[in-house]
Amino acid sequence: MEKTIKSVQDLYDMLDADFRSAKQFWEPFYENRDRPIPFFPNKPDENLVADVEAGRLKGGRALELGCGPGRNALYLAGHGYQVDAYDLSETAIAWAKERAAEEQLDVHFECRSVFELAPEQEYDIVYDSGCLHHLLPHQRIPYIEMIHRALKPGGLFGMTCFAPGFGGQGGPEHVMNDWEVYREKTMRGGLAFTEEKLRYLLEEPFECVELRPMKAMGQEDPYFGLPILWVTLWRKPEERD
Repeated sequence: MEKTIKSVQDLYDMLDADFRSAKQFWEPFYENRDRPIPFFPNKPDENLVADVEAGRLKGGRALELGCGPGRNALYLAGHGYQVDAYDLSETAIAWAKERAAEEQLDVHFECRSVFELAPEQEYDIVYDSGCLHHLLPHQRIPYIEMIHRALKPGGLFGMTCFAPGFGGQGGPEHVMNDWEVYREKTMRGGLAFTEEKLRYLLEEPFECVELRPMKAMGQEDPYFGLPILWVTLWRKPEERD
């Protein structure tokens, strides 16, 4: 029955209704590849490279959420991972597939919403470079639950997201509390998180391995890095007998 709340999904649909769909924003966002967008160049995140070089990421199966034109998925594919990578934008996925063909790397790129995925203990790492901070607060609930289910015991969840205090530099100035998002009917371009809020959201069901500001990287550097972002790494606990 239309507009009758009977399930949690009905409630989520009601909360979604006051906001523009993410696909409406991201599809045209990737159409002009020459725009000076910092994450358009084919450079992996500096923290992802650091984790590989430190031996924390040793290969296996990887899932990337909100992969854009594929820069991190391609890096993982070149360093021992079988990669599934998803994005809402068909334009971004087409670009990612072109890059994979140019580099002769085998990555499963697909245009799908992360909320359509239902993996079960399949992945050694799930990676999110800027997806979480574009989710509405209620969407975090199924998102985090899906990531936890997707990981094998002992698997890792890597993420970058906005830190506060960077208004005018491409990031948010302030942290909105979640109720403000619904009162104002906007996320102001993306939500910033304090360290305290990230730990509150993720320390259960995960264990924190690393949480730090992203290192700044210049245009000539081979890796992507902006200090407006947190970089985080979390581990799903091993199963106990």
